[in-house]
Amino acid sequence: MLKQRTLKKIASTVGIGLHSGTKVQLALRPAAADTGIVFRRVDLDPPVEIPASALAVGDTRMASTVERDGARIATVEHLMSALAGLGIDNCYVDVDAPEIPIMDGSAASFVFLLQSAGIEEQNAPKRFVRVRQTVEVREGEGTQLKWARLSPHFGFKLRFSIAFDHPAIDATEQDVEVDLAREPYVSSVARARTFGFVNEVEALRAAGLALGGNFENAIVMDEYRVLNTDGLRSGDEFAKHKILDAIGDLYLLGRPLIAAYTAHKSGHALNNRLLRALLADESAYDVVTFDDERQAPAAFLRPAFAA
Repeated sequence: MLKQRTLKKIASTVGIGLHSGTKVQLALRPAAADTGIVFRRVDLDPPVEIPASALAVGDTRMASTVERDGARIATVEHLMSALAGLGIDNCYVDVDAPEIPIMDGSAASFVFLLQSAGIEEQNAPKRFVRVRQTVEVREGEGTQLKWARLSPHFGFKLRFSIAFDHPAIDATEQDVEVDLAREPYVSSVARARTFGFVNEVEALRAAGLALGGNFENAIVMDEYRVLNTDGLRSGDEFAKHKILDAIGDLYLLGRPLIAAYTAHKSGHALNNRLLRALLADESAYDVVTFDDERQAPAAFLRPAFAA
């Protein structure tokens, strides 16, 4: 049987929120089988629990935010990406602020935290959402067209293309595919950082966003070049980060997907629309388990899903 997974022990860290700029204490705790990923605002009295769900996503400006009963937790996508990449089914995510800390702007710090806690299997079958029919969402027209699609595929692979009129990005690979049956999440995706532009900072901060952004947690560009002294981590880091985001956004479904994800210029809002479109069509998916793990997709059979 392909089994569910949780953590062996509690792991905690402290960081700042990318958009709020406030200090955040984060604790990741083991959870019983079939709990799912559950966010908890422990600074509220009583604490508010927000189970990971596509329907719990509210604000999608520059990040994915989950909400319930007036409580919210923003910028969940990088942590969700790490949880998906390591195959964690059940985990409590405790925070004392309305945002997950940004760490270095990638999922690598969360991967380290999860691996430090250790991963253990649980005596319950891992449940997948298997896409049976293609679902697609679109926005805009012509050069402004953005789209995202889920298609049947016995595994989990993602292809993302970006299009920015910027010299630093134009010089990198902008159409990237990651097949997790062949490429470990940790080495191929987790270290890709978020990115932004100096000329957008004032507008973002006026809107209450990017208040904690700096060179330590994002790739920053002016009109011509990357300003970070250490440059890029890879020649496809921009597109790879969009794949990292998509993995996290898709895991807000609450279960891992057996599907192929393909997108052009998609973002958090369109990714969430895609999940809602999938859920709205019961004929487009089913929920499956694997009594014999040898019959499961190779994408979910790597040691620790990632090493």
